Amino acid sequence: MSRPRINIAVSMMDGLGDAAFSAAHWERLTEIGTVLNLQPLTALDDDRAAEVLATADVLLGHWGCPTLTEDVLRRAPKLKLFAYAAGTIKWQVTDGVWERNIVVTSAAAANAVPVAEYTVAMIVLANKGVLLFRERLQNPDANVRFPRSIGNAAKRVGIIGASFVGRSVIELLAAYALDVVVYDPFLGDSEANELGVSIESDLNRLCATCDVVSLHAPDIPATRDMLGGDQFAAMRDGTVFINTARPALVDQDALLAELQSGRISAILDVTTPEPLPVDHPLLALPNVFVTPHIAGSIGTELSRMADLAITEIERFTTGLPPLHPVHRADLDRIA
Repeated sequence: MSRPRINIAVSMMDGLGDAAFSAAHWERLTEIGTVLNLQPLTALDDDRAAEVLATADVLLGHWGCPTLTEDVLRRAPKLKLFAYAAGTIKWQVTDGVWERNIVVTSAAAANAVPVAEYTVAMIVLANKGVLLFRERLQNPDANVRFPRSIGNAAKRVGIIGASFVGRSVIELLAAYALDVVVYDPFLGDSEANELGVSIESDLNRLCATCDVVSLHAPDIPATRDMLGGDQFAAMRDGTVFINTARPALVDQDALLAELQSGRISAILDVTTPEPLPVDHPLLALPNVFVTPHIAGSIGTELSRMADLAITEIERFTTGLPPLHPVHRADLDRIA
């Protein structure tokens, strides 16, 4: 017996429907059910949204999808699945979503792929001293200290946070002759063994013993300013700090003070504010490489998140469990 076709509403910021979803993606959706609005909703509280949401079984969201408030949920009495084609859903969901037992899925696992690729590329470049060599070539007097030894063999890399991104970084680093250690209070010995890493239970000790320290923890109250003056002071001369997570996890003033000494270096994809003003001191330091929050999905990489969100909808309609469900209890420990 065939299942009845479902109604799918779509919500995201202007222009993202064409940028993130290909013709093949829209065709897949029309094979699953009826797409109620090929022009995605940018608001969920106007008359157009009320008409679309009234019959929607599934809401396919992406960046710019408004919060699912009580008013929005009342407009969507049939809603059973919120498939988010991006990472964190904390700004979209409310208590009402969980109270109505709406299934929530996230494409954070797909977004983790380019972040991990960026991170591993930067680790390889940093261990080779590539960025610092370039700065020294442009300015022989640049105040930079190279790693204690140059190369990607026998280096110790510290991963803070065994998140989707952290685990993806670990998997990609398996191709290199590196010693990888992880700080994460939620990572057990059996999982660490499966990942092929060692656990370091003391954050300061990880910072003091690694050639590269890469941050991949979630932005939650317990992690705010988790890296401050003590941790940066513990880093050995030539250590490289990488942040592709969130700026709130780092005391940026403490980091800046240590970087200004030239003793350590940093690769920062996230900063406070974003983007940095052109006269910010971080941008003037030769031992700091800053990018404007581009490690995550951009350009062609957006298609991975669309693929995963549509796969979740396909699984939902056939009665299969979601690949990446998000539960209310997860919110206190995920990004």
